[in-house]
Amino acid sequence: MVQPGSEEHRAAGGSELPPGQRLQRGWPVTHYGPVPKFRPERWEFRVFGATADGDKRTWNHEEFSALPFSTVEADLHCVTKFSMTGAEWGGVPARTLLDIAPPAPGVTHVMVWAEYGYSANLRLPDFASDRTIFATHKDGELLTAEHGFPLRLVVPHLYAWKGPKWVRGVEYMTADRRGFWEERGYHNIGDPWSEQRYSYQEGPGDGPEL
Repeated sequence: MVQPGSEEHRAAGGSELPPGQRLQRGWPVTHYGPVPKFRPERWEFRVFGATADGDKRTWNHEEFSALPFSTVEADLHCVTKFSMTGAEWGGVPARTLLDIAPPAPGVTHVMVWAEYGYSANLRLPDFASDRTIFATHKDGELLTAEHGFPLRLVVPHLYAWKGPKWVRGVEYMTADRRGFWEERGYHNIGDPWSEQRYSYQEGPGDGPEL
């Protein structure tokens, strides 16, 4: 099956942009709340929740920066209808964290936590995608504070709100629950190729069981 937005999709004549999106020149700054001040001596990244061994794993900034570095060329699709194409994201693949700190067998979802208690929920397969990356760089340059420095998650096949800025940790979950924007009316999955923008568009199985 050809993945929408992939090179194979484009070669087969598929649209480069998801429906309803427009090509953006440059990179607008969009976020909720103030830009946090980065204090490297206080910064910590943690993986917790339903881990395979029941323990929490933590890294300080120096330790996290020493994890294997990789790059992914991927588009960024904002729910506000702009798309930025062909960016190179550099950082730590989500798969690396799953290998280092594996989830328990019953884990189905993750909650990605960021500064100020911001959160975004993801299905485990979306998080485990080879193209999901904890980015520290864009196009070979460190991210700016406004764009998420020191760390933001990029999930290329979902809307950009599913990849929070200023990430501080990942919680493994054995049941789904909504994150910050999902609790405020955004779609629980957020697939741009299906225009899953808002919660009223959700079908059976798209959201957590009540």
